[in-house]
Amino acid sequence: MDGKTRSNLHPGLLVDIILKKDQRTGNRTRGIIKDLLTKSPTHPHGIKVRLEDGQVGRVIEIIEE
Repeated sequence: MDGKTRSNLHPGLLVDIILKKDQRTGNRTRGIIKDLLTKSPTHPHGIKVRLEDGQVGRVIEIIEE
């Protein structure tokens, strides 16, 4: 699943995000969602979230365990 739909995401979910500084390189950061920051139901570049370690980025992929 991708991270472009807010209803697919919730705190505690393991996801890959792209940080603002990594948008050019595409480097992914893996972590657990703490907060959903995007208020709209969808976003073309991914829903913006804050991870439990405080990093903020847009969700690229939801990791299925």
